[in-house]
Amino acid sequence: MGFILYLIVGGIIGWLAGLILGKDIPGGIIGNIIAGIIGAWLGGELLGNWGPSLAGIPIIPALIGALVLVFVLSLILGSMRKGRRRA
Repeated sequence: MGFILYLIVGGIIGWLAGLILGKDIPGGIIGNIIAGIIGAWLGGELLGNWGPSLAGIPIIPALIGALVLVFVLSLILGSMRKGRRRA
């Protein structure tokens, strides 16, 4: 049950990051889960594990990490799309 809750919290964090930035995460629900989990790891590495946590994920650092991840991904994917149009 803990693993499923971990995936749900990761998905919600990834979805919130995309919603806050106004960017679509490729892959839909799976993309949100991946962005949330990687964002949680990134936020934990950069900011530590402080603040409230749910299913072992510190919410605030995870959300900040997911925001950074979604922003960087949108920059990379946006530049790749522009490159394809020019070619």
